[in-house]
Amino acid sequence: MKASLRQQFERLALRLSELDATLADGNIAAEPKRFRALTKEHADVSGLVDRFRRFEQRERDLTTAEELLGAEDVDSEMARMAEDEIEGARTEMNDLQRELQAALLPRDPDDDRNAFLEIRAGTGGDESALFAGDLTRMYLRYCEARRWPTEVLSESPSELGGYKEIVLRISGDGAYGRLRFESGGHRVQRVPATETQGRIHTSACTVAVLPEPDAAEEVKLNPAELRIDTFRASGAGGQHVNKTDSAIRITHLPTGIVAECQDDRSQHRNKAKAMAVLLARLADKERAERSAREAATRKGLIGSGDRSDRIRTYNFPQGRLTDHRINLTLYRLQAILDGDLDEVIEALQAARAAEQLAALESGQG
Repeated sequence: MKASLRQQFERLALRLSELDATLADGNIAAEPKRFRALTKEHADVSGLVDRFRRFEQRERDLTTAEELLGAEDVDSEMARMAEDEIEGARTEMNDLQRELQAALLPRDPDDDRNAFLEIRAGTGGDESALFAGDLTRMYLRYCEARRWPTEVLSESPSELGGYKEIVLRISGDGAYGRLRFESGGHRVQRVPATETQGRIHTSACTVAVLPEPDAAEEVKLNPAELRIDTFRASGAGGQHVNKTDSAIRITHLPTGIVAECQDDRSQHRNKAKAMAVLLARLADKERAERSAREAATRKGLIGSGDRSDRIRTYNFPQGRLTDHRINLTLYRLQAILDGDLDEVIEALQAARAAEQLAALESGQG
């Protein structure tokens, strides 16, 4: 284990001593909110410190066994025991080190939230809209496999199929954390159904994944800065929806950011859902601006949020998917389009964890 990581765990051990002293003070129980927070921190830190102390013990066991094995007068039985101890200690130390490193990685509190997933057709006209439909189906299949409920908040269907734009709400534990790396430019290479000469066309869509804001921590918007319009829903929604102006569009005047919802018969519920999307987009804008300021000198491997980046290519003639951020290529395109995204998502998460660990070890995390 690197010295920089050891120092982090020694600091945690000091923090544990501080927490023990604070929680031993009988007056702390008079502050329930602080008491709960400190109790939770104590449980988290003590678990880590216990594992670190176990790592140190196995390290000492390894050293003792290696010294025994290297002794001139060791007999064959003792040598076998020493070899077993060495193998066991190394295996347990490797497992403990992986657990400890993972526990130290910075965790985004938004990862556990529900997500808004927005898909927009880009270059490529009708073919781009059809590709947006394919991406929508892929994500819906993925959510279905994970038993995450989904709902369409707004949609703008294309005449030949697919979508010019669609916004989904995805509910599920860790939805944002697993889908966050889907944000970016998605490119497709294939022969369109309308192509008579068999030529391969390239078109693109953009995908944006935003965490749903916590209702208890929502930014309070000034009503004077909002323009709220009602209109008649254009998508599928039943006869009732099409006869009434139940769809809602909210514009945040200072930024020009717009959100709309048309999926519900109730204007009130549509307004609430549109407001949630608007808040998510405003929070995403603030996050992107903050990230740009903080990381002006270097661009992250993953999760930069730059939606003009081409992050992934779907090549139909070769049955190939390539994620350009981590140079991952898989020749199982149809399975992925059918919703089998785990291999891609987990590779992106592993790459991000490796990047975070490198920063942690260099003292930047």
